Parts: sequence; structure tokens; C-alpha cells
Amino acid sequence: MKTIVIGGTAFIGRAVVEHLAQAGHDVHVFHRGLTEATLPDGVTEILGDRKDLFDFRKQFEAINPDVVIDGIAMTEHHAQGTIDAFMGIADRQVVISSQDVYRAFARGTGWEPGPPDPVPITEDSPLRDNLYPYRDATEHRYEWSGDYEKIMVERVALDEPKLPATVLRLPAVYGPGDYQHRLLGYLSRMIDDRPAIILERAMAEWRWTRAYIDNVAAAILLAAEDDRSAGRTYNVGDPYAFTEIEWVQRIGKAASWDGKIAVVQDERFATGMNTEQLWTMDTSRIREEIGYTEPVGIDEAMLKTVEWERNNLPDGYYVSPHQYDAEDEVIAQIGP
Repeated sequence: MKTIVIGGTAFIGRAVVEHLAQAGHDVHVFHRGLTEATLPDGVTEILGDRKDLFDFRKQFEAINPDVVIDGIAMTEHHAQGTIDAFMGIADRQVVISSQDVYRAFARGTGWEPGPPDPVPITEDSPLRDNLYPYRDATEHRYEWSGDYEKIMVERVALDEPKLPATVLRLPAVYGPGDYQHRLLGYLSRMIDDRPAIILERAMAEWRWTRAYIDNVAAAILLAAEDDRSAGRTYNVGDPYAFTEIEWVQRIGKAASWDGKIAVVQDERFATGMNTEQLWTMDTSRIREEIGYTEPVGIDEAMLKTVEWERNNLPDGYYVSPHQYDAEDEVIAQIGP
């Protein structure tokens, strides 16, 4: 299979490229050349900006890809640009989307008011009512941030029958290469040998579906290989959504941390989340329709992630001592 990956040098994209190459596919990566990455042998790089994607049609036509995987379609314009560049050239496309399309996500973050939506969240659960969640932000990290909207990306992609799309809605992805360092909020305290980690009571029982990077890459690879996925939308994520207590326990086990978890009713430790709204995803569709299973178990995933985090601590990762003051008060009260 010949595949073009748009954006294949950062966290998720690079893992996808590695999985494609390991599976023996002919892989071409379209990227700007701004992210330093060592790609597998045999992978071809095409340097360019996605705003100029259409200008590369002749080069794409020469490759004659079976599938294009768009890992960085953030706006309606991005999605349409992919269609314009590859329609009549590629047979299908796989589009990476996000769980943030769901209304439940908006009610958890406070973007939208209303009672909690039922869980688990299926592919047919209600989507957000309010589009462009970052449009009113005072600062935008990227030039496209104000127009960011995965709902529109999905609509544009799925509405073009001449380039059938598979949409994959990803959860919180963790693992080696994670530039967000999702484990580090807890792991940094374990590295600092804190005797206890404090969780606010409501947060302690909150659940969020997550997924390990290699498992996500395996799902994307499977969707690209299996024609039955065309025109379908799939949630991707672990089959079990851990409570926050269980999540901390898993990190602690992998980090060989022997502290304890203290659950308290204290507003100082509140996260600002609406914890009544769980982010538990139903991932049965992708398993039943195209046979997806996780190649990496949770224990192995945690060990590999913790090891990578320890070896790749970002500058200023540490928690400054004054941030521990409130925690120390609680620890003193609960005792050893």
C-alpha cells in the first residue's frame, strides 16, 4: 500500500509513519521540515506547507497513493485543501479528529452549559453546539487557532464521496514523544519523592478515556489498510476508562513510588472541571467492525512512558516549593 501522511514528524504522526513502515508500506511524509525527526529507512519526505498543498498535485499523482492520512487537519479550510489536492489521485483518506467534538467534552470544560450527557460516549452522541471554541481567545498559538474546529473538518471530509474518509476521534494520547507530558503533573511529584499526592474528592472519581501512542498508531494503520472503514467514524481509546485515583496508582506502580493518595474536600485542589461530566468513550465500533485490538497492554505502556518522561524532562518541569505548601498542610493533617 502506498500512503502519504500529512504531518508525520511529531508525536502521533511519527508513530503512524513508523507503524506503516514496519508493516511494509510505501510511505511518503508531507511536512514543513520544522520538526527534527528521524524517519524510518525508505520513507520519502516531501517538504512544503499545507497551505500550498494543491501545488504538489503532480508530485502526489506520480506517487499514486492508495490512502492519504491527514494528521493535522485543524480547520475547514485544511480539510477542503486535502480534498482538492488528492481527489482523483488517492482512493481514500483517514482523518484524525478529537473527542473534543462531543457536547460532553464542552460540558466538562465549561464551554457549554447543561446537565451531563450520558456515558459512555458513542459515535452517535451529541456534538458541541458552539463552534470554534478558541475564536474568542486573546492569544492564539497558531495562525489557524481561531478557526480550529474538528467538527467542520469531519463534515467536509465525510461529505465528499469522491475521496471517501475514515474519521478517527482520539482521546488523551500519552507515551514516548508526548510533547504535552500528560503524566508529568503526577510523575513530577513522584520524582520529587513526595509522600502523598492530593486529589480533590470530585476529581478523584472522575473518568477519562486515554490511549497509548502505539495503540493509537495501530488503530490508524488498521483504518488505512481496511477498506471497510471508508465513510465511518470511530472512537479510539482504551477499553477501560480509569478513575483519576486509578490513573495515579498506575503511574505510581510504573515509577516504583511508595507514597499514598490523599482524597480531600478542599477547593484549593479543585481543577475547575465539571467532574459530573465523565469523558468515558465507547470504543466498541472500531473493534467490532474492523477488528481493532490494542497491541500494547497498560502495564507495558506505563513503564515505557514513565521511562521516557524521566529521560526527557522539560526545562522547568519541577514543582516550585511554594506550590507544595497547601499539599504539606494536608499531609501533616493526615499523618504518615
